[in-house]
Amino acid sequence: MKKYSLLFVCLTIVSFTLFAQKEETLPEKGFNILLTGASFATSSNGWFEFGCEQLNANPINRAIGGEAIASTANRMIKGTLYSKEELEVIDALVIMQVHERDVYDPTQLKANYNDYETPFDRINYAAAYDYVIKRYMTECYELKNDSTSKYFGTQSGKPVVIVFCTHWHDGRTVYNQTIRQLAEKWGFPLIEFDKFIGFSKEKRHPVTNQQISLLYAQDTQKIDGEVFGWHPMKGQNQYIQQRMGCIFADLMRKILPIGRN
Repeated sequence: MKKYSLLFVCLTIVSFTLFAQKEETLPEKGFNILLTGASFATSSNGWFEFGCEQLNANPINRAIGGEAIASTANRMIKGTLYSKEELEVIDALVIMQVHERDVYDPTQLKANYNDYETPFDRINYAAAYDYVIKRYMTECYELKNDSTSKYFGTQSGKPVVIVFCTHWHDGRTVYNQTIRQLAEKWGFPLIEFDKFIGFSKEKRHPVTNQQISLLYAQDTQKIDGEVFGWHPMKGQNQYIQQRMGCIFADLMRKILPIGRN
Protein backbone atom coordinates (compact mmCIF):
# COMPACT_ATOMS: atom_id res chain seq x y z
CA MET A 1 0.00 0.00 0.00
CA LYS A 2 2.88 2.36 0.87
CA LYS A 3 4.42 1.72 -2.55
CA TYR A 4 1.22 2.75 -4.32
CA SER A 5 0.89 5.85 -2.10
CA LEU A 6 4.45 6.88 -2.86
CA LEU A 7 3.91 6.31 -6.59
CA PHE A 8 0.76 8.46 -6.48
CA VAL A 9 2.65 11.30 -4.77
CA CYS A 10 5.49 11.13 -7.33
CA LEU A 11 3.09 11.17 -10.28
CA THR A 12 1.23 14.12 -8.74
CA ILE A 13 4.48 16.08 -8.37
CA VAL A 14 5.55 15.31 -11.96
CA SER A 15 2.12 16.26 -13.34
CA PHE A 16 2.12 19.54 -11.41
CA THR A 17 5.65 20.33 -12.63
CA LEU A 18 4.75 19.68 -16.26
CA PHE A 19 1.60 21.77 -15.93
CA ALA A 20 3.58 24.63 -14.40
CA GLN A 21 6.16 24.43 -17.20
CA LYS A 22 3.41 24.48 -19.81
CA GLU A 23 1.81 27.52 -18.20
CA GLU A 24 5.19 29.28 -18.16
CA THR A 25 6.12 28.53 -21.79
CA LEU A 26 2.65 29.05 -23.30
CA PRO A 27 1.40 32.43 -22.02
CA GLU A 28 -2.16 33.51 -22.66
CA LYS A 29 -2.44 35.46 -25.92
CA GLY A 30 -3.83 38.96 -25.75
CA PHE A 31 -4.69 39.62 -29.41
CA ASN A 32 -6.11 37.59 -32.29
CA ILE A 33 -4.84 38.69 -35.70
CA LEU A 34 -6.12 37.14 -38.92
CA LEU A 35 -3.93 37.28 -42.04
CA THR A 36 -5.16 36.63 -45.57
CA GLY A 37 -2.82 36.55 -48.53
CA ALA A 38 -0.95 34.36 -50.98
CA SER A 39 2.58 32.98 -51.24
CA PHE A 40 4.26 35.93 -49.50
CA ALA A 41 2.04 35.48 -46.45
CA THR A 42 1.83 31.71 -45.86
CA SER A 43 3.14 30.35 -42.58
CA SER A 44 6.20 28.89 -44.34
CA ASN A 45 7.50 32.45 -44.64
CA GLY A 46 7.45 33.20 -40.94
CA TRP A 47 7.23 37.01 -40.70
CA PHE A 48 3.62 37.02 -39.53
CA GLU A 49 4.17 34.40 -36.85
CA PHE A 50 7.45 36.08 -35.80
CA GLY A 51 5.68 39.43 -35.49
CA CYS A 52 2.74 37.97 -33.57
CA GLU A 53 5.17 36.40 -31.13
CA GLN A 54 6.59 39.85 -30.41
CA LEU A 55 3.05 41.14 -29.86
CA ASN A 56 2.07 38.17 -27.69
CA ALA A 57 -0.71 37.67 -30.22
CA ASN A 58 -2.41 34.60 -31.63
CA PRO A 59 -1.59 34.31 -35.37
CA ILE A 60 -4.55 33.11 -37.44
CA ASN A 61 -2.89 32.58 -40.81
CA ARG A 62 -5.35 31.90 -43.64
CA ALA A 63 -2.96 32.72 -46.49
CA ILE A 64 -2.81 30.20 -49.35
CA GLY A 65 -0.16 30.22 -52.07
CA GLY A 66 -1.51 31.04 -55.52
CA GLU A 67 -4.57 32.88 -54.28
CA ALA A 68 -5.52 36.51 -55.01
CA ILE A 69 -7.81 39.10 -53.45
CA ALA A 70 -10.63 37.52 -55.48
CA SER A 71 -10.00 34.30 -53.55
CA THR A 72 -10.28 36.17 -50.26
CA ALA A 73 -13.63 37.59 -51.37
CA ASN A 74 -14.88 34.17 -52.47
CA ARG A 75 -13.83 32.59 -49.18
CA MET A 76 -15.82 35.25 -47.34
CA ILE A 77 -18.83 34.34 -49.48
CA LYS A 78 -18.41 30.65 -48.64
CA GLY A 79 -17.82 31.40 -44.96
CA THR A 80 -14.39 29.75 -44.94
CA LEU A 81 -12.15 32.78 -44.32
CA TYR A 82 -13.30 32.99 -40.70
CA SER A 83 -16.11 31.55 -38.62
CA LYS A 84 -18.80 33.46 -36.75
CA GLU A 85 -16.95 32.68 -33.52
CA GLU A 86 -13.68 33.97 -34.97
CA LEU A 87 -15.31 37.18 -36.19
CA GLU A 88 -16.26 37.86 -32.60
CA VAL A 89 -12.67 37.67 -31.33
CA ILE A 90 -10.54 38.88 -34.28
CA ASP A 91 -8.79 42.11 -33.27
CA ALA A 92 -7.45 42.90 -36.73
CA LEU A 93 -7.79 41.67 -40.30
CA VAL A 94 -4.48 41.98 -42.16
CA ILE A 95 -4.59 41.74 -45.96
CA MET A 96 -1.41 40.90 -47.90
CA GLN A 97 -2.69 40.33 -51.43
CA VAL A 98 0.07 42.12 -53.31
CA HIS A 99 -0.18 41.24 -57.01
CA GLU A 100 1.14 43.94 -59.35
CA ARG A 101 -2.33 45.23 -60.17
CA ASP A 102 -4.34 48.39 -59.59
CA VAL A 103 -6.33 47.83 -56.39
CA TYR A 104 -7.75 51.38 -56.20
CA ASP A 105 -9.50 52.04 -59.56
CA PRO A 106 -12.91 53.49 -58.57
CA THR A 107 -14.56 53.26 -61.99
CA GLN A 108 -16.17 49.84 -61.52
CA LEU A 109 -16.94 49.88 -57.81
CA LYS A 110 -20.40 49.29 -56.38
CA ALA A 111 -22.05 51.22 -53.56
CA ASN A 112 -23.02 48.03 -51.71
CA TYR A 113 -21.01 44.82 -51.55
CA ASN A 114 -24.18 42.84 -52.34
CA ASP A 115 -24.33 44.55 -55.74
CA TYR A 116 -21.27 42.69 -57.04
CA GLU A 117 -21.64 39.66 -59.26
CA THR A 118 -20.13 36.67 -57.53
CA PRO A 119 -18.03 34.59 -57.42
CA PHE A 120 -15.15 36.90 -58.24
CA ASP A 121 -12.57 36.30 -60.93
CA ARG A 122 -9.16 37.98 -61.19
CA ILE A 123 -10.14 40.63 -63.72
CA ASN A 124 -10.98 43.48 -61.34
CA TYR A 125 -8.70 43.55 -58.32
CA ALA A 126 -10.10 46.87 -57.10
CA ALA A 127 -13.64 45.47 -57.01
CA ALA A 128 -12.57 42.42 -55.00
CA TYR A 129 -10.73 44.62 -52.49
CA ASP A 130 -13.84 46.81 -52.24
CA TYR A 131 -16.04 43.77 -51.60
CA VAL A 132 -13.78 42.44 -48.83
CA ILE A 133 -13.62 45.83 -47.11
CA LYS A 134 -17.34 46.56 -47.24
CA ARG A 135 -18.41 43.05 -46.29
CA TYR A 136 -16.08 42.88 -43.29
CA MET A 137 -17.19 46.33 -42.11
CA THR A 138 -20.83 45.31 -42.49
CA GLU A 139 -20.41 42.04 -40.62
CA CYS A 140 -18.63 43.80 -37.76
CA TYR A 141 -21.35 46.46 -37.56
CA GLU A 142 -24.17 43.94 -37.63
CA LEU A 143 -22.85 42.27 -34.47
CA LYS A 144 -24.69 45.08 -32.64
CA ASN A 145 -27.89 43.27 -33.59
CA ASP A 146 -26.68 39.80 -32.61
CA SER A 147 -27.93 38.90 -29.14
CA THR A 148 -25.16 36.31 -28.76
CA SER A 149 -22.40 38.86 -29.38
CA LYS A 150 -20.61 40.91 -26.75
CA TYR A 151 -21.19 43.87 -29.08
CA PHE A 152 -24.97 43.43 -28.90
CA GLY A 153 -26.76 46.71 -28.27
CA THR A 154 -23.70 48.88 -28.83
CA GLN A 155 -23.82 51.92 -31.08
CA SER A 156 -21.01 50.93 -33.44
CA GLY A 157 -20.98 47.16 -33.33
CA LYS A 158 -17.51 45.67 -33.41
CA PRO A 159 -14.76 48.23 -34.09
CA VAL A 160 -13.22 47.57 -37.52
CA VAL A 161 -9.46 47.16 -37.81
CA ILE A 162 -8.36 46.38 -41.36
CA VAL A 163 -4.66 46.63 -42.16
CA PHE A 164 -3.11 46.67 -45.64
CA CYS A 165 0.42 45.69 -46.66
CA THR A 166 2.74 46.85 -49.41
CA HIS A 167 4.87 44.36 -51.33
CA TRP A 168 8.01 43.34 -49.46
CA HIS A 169 10.13 45.69 -51.59
CA ASP A 170 9.46 48.72 -53.79
CA GLY A 171 9.74 46.98 -57.17
CA ARG A 172 5.97 46.57 -57.60
CA THR A 173 5.18 50.22 -58.25
CA VAL A 174 1.59 49.80 -59.52
CA TYR A 175 0.41 47.85 -56.50
CA ASN A 176 2.43 49.82 -53.93
CA GLN A 177 1.07 53.12 -55.22
CA THR A 178 -2.57 52.04 -55.44
CA ILE A 179 -2.64 50.28 -52.08
CA ARG A 180 -1.49 53.58 -50.57
CA GLN A 181 -4.36 55.33 -52.32
CA LEU A 182 -6.79 52.73 -51.02
CA ALA A 183 -5.45 53.02 -47.47
CA GLU A 184 -5.80 56.80 -47.60
CA LYS A 185 -9.32 56.54 -49.02
CA TRP A 186 -10.54 54.40 -46.13
CA GLY A 187 -8.20 55.68 -43.43
CA PHE A 188 -6.75 52.22 -42.88
CA PRO A 189 -3.25 51.56 -41.50
CA LEU A 190 -0.63 50.39 -44.01
CA ILE A 191 2.34 48.16 -43.23
CA GLU A 192 5.01 49.76 -45.41
CA PHE A 193 7.39 46.88 -45.93
CA ASP A 194 8.75 48.58 -49.05
CA LYS A 195 9.64 51.75 -47.14
CA PHE A 196 11.39 50.13 -44.19
CA ILE A 197 12.86 46.96 -45.73
CA GLY A 198 16.30 48.58 -45.92
CA PHE A 199 16.97 49.04 -49.63
CA SER A 200 15.44 50.66 -52.70
CA LYS A 201 15.02 49.86 -56.38
CA GLU A 202 16.57 53.26 -57.11
CA LYS A 203 20.04 52.08 -56.14
CA ARG A 204 21.75 48.84 -57.16
CA HIS A 205 24.20 46.95 -55.00
CA PRO A 206 27.72 48.47 -55.30
CA VAL A 207 29.35 45.04 -55.76
CA THR A 208 26.84 43.01 -57.79
CA ASN A 209 25.40 46.00 -59.70
CA GLN A 210 22.02 44.27 -59.44
CA GLN A 211 18.82 44.91 -57.51
CA ILE A 212 19.53 44.37 -53.82
CA SER A 213 16.32 42.36 -53.42
CA LEU A 214 18.02 39.54 -55.34
CA LEU A 215 20.37 38.91 -52.41
CA TYR A 216 17.47 37.85 -50.22
CA ALA A 217 15.23 36.04 -52.72
CA GLN A 218 14.88 32.41 -53.76
CA ASP A 219 13.70 33.28 -57.27
CA THR A 220 13.42 36.25 -59.64
CA GLN A 221 10.85 38.19 -61.65
CA LYS A 222 10.96 40.94 -64.25
CA ILE A 223 9.11 44.21 -63.68
CA ASP A 224 9.31 46.77 -66.48
CA GLY A 225 12.37 44.98 -67.85
CA GLU A 226 14.24 45.04 -64.52
CA VAL A 227 15.09 41.82 -62.63
CA PHE A 228 14.02 41.80 -58.98
CA GLY A 229 13.86 39.28 -56.20
CA TRP A 230 10.47 37.56 -56.24
CA HIS A 231 9.84 35.42 -53.16
CA PRO A 232 12.09 36.13 -50.18
CA MET A 233 13.87 33.18 -48.57
CA LYS A 234 11.47 31.45 -46.21
CA GLY A 235 11.70 30.63 -42.54
CA GLN A 236 11.67 32.65 -39.33
CA ASN A 237 15.46 32.49 -39.20
CA GLN A 238 15.78 34.46 -42.47
CA TYR A 239 16.75 38.12 -42.25
CA ILE A 240 13.98 39.48 -44.47
CA GLN A 241 11.30 37.48 -42.65
CA GLN A 242 12.53 38.79 -39.30
CA ARG A 243 12.71 42.35 -40.58
CA MET A 244 9.19 42.11 -42.01
CA GLY A 245 7.98 40.70 -38.70
CA CYS A 246 9.46 43.67 -36.85
CA ILE A 247 7.94 46.17 -39.30
CA PHE A 248 4.57 44.45 -38.91
CA ALA A 249 4.76 44.35 -35.10
CA ASP A 250 5.82 47.99 -34.89
CA LEU A 251 2.70 49.18 -36.71
CA MET A 252 0.35 46.86 -34.85
CA ARG A 253 1.60 48.18 -31.51
CA LYS A 254 0.42 51.63 -32.60
CA ILE A 255 -3.13 50.59 -33.48
CA LEU A 256 -4.13 47.71 -31.19
CA PRO A 257 -5.89 48.64 -27.92
CA ILE A 258 -3.67 49.36 -24.92
CA GLY A 259 -3.72 47.01 -21.96
CA ARG A 260 -4.71 43.79 -23.69
CA ASN A 261 -1.33 42.08 -23.17
